[in-house]
Amino acid sequence: MEPISLPEAGIPAGDSSSVAQEKFRVLVGVTGSVAALKLPLLVAELLKIPGLEVKVVTTERAKHFYNAQEIPVTLYGDEEEWQLWKGRSDPVLHIELRRWADLMVVAPLDANTLAKVANGICDNLLTCVVRAWDRSKPLLFCPAMNTAMWEHPITARQVEQLKAFGYTEIPCVVKKLVCGDEGQSFSVAPALFPPSSWRDVLPFAVWPRRC
Repeated sequence: MEPISLPEAGIPAGDSSSVAQEKFRVLVGVTGSVAALKLPLLVAELLKIPGLEVKVVTTERAKHFYNAQEIPVTLYGDEEEWQLWKGRSDPVLHIELRRWADLMVVAPLDANTLAKVANGICDNLLTCVVRAWDRSKPLLFCPAMNTAMWEHPITARQVEQLKAFGYTEIPCVVKKLVCGDEGQSFSVAPALFPPSSWRDVLPFAVWPRRC
């Protein structure tokens, strides 16, 4: 079944032009960790890669940490999910996003959403996209949480569960956290862009050559 065309503010359906076909589509998921402050920087870095098209799906709590006016790409949240669907013939946003994307990266992935995804809970737009994700496509996740939360025994089990689903972990880096603790968080560079993660899943044609 072909993807359904969405309204103007949504996602364009398949484009037959050669330019559109060359685009590699990255869906960035952002959750309610303080590390969501880095969303504008993450999007800016992605947009530097030739051939990438980027959209963002956010949890409601993540909105507390960034300014939407600083995000130069389409941003989707729970409100758009429910505004879009009015009747049984209307498109479902989390399914359309799943169809649109070639790759998803959840950065940061907070402790709450990690627990939800590990247990199959899908109670917002982002977790619904992940639950409906086509596992033949790559999904990367970047955990970010307070040290005490990271060191809780359940965290390692939940991370391993996501790996068992076929998702790829982008390891944390040790740094000073916003709360003042020394602990684990994600970094836009270089931790988010090592060869073992991005270069293995992005087509060579869209990855810039480096000397």
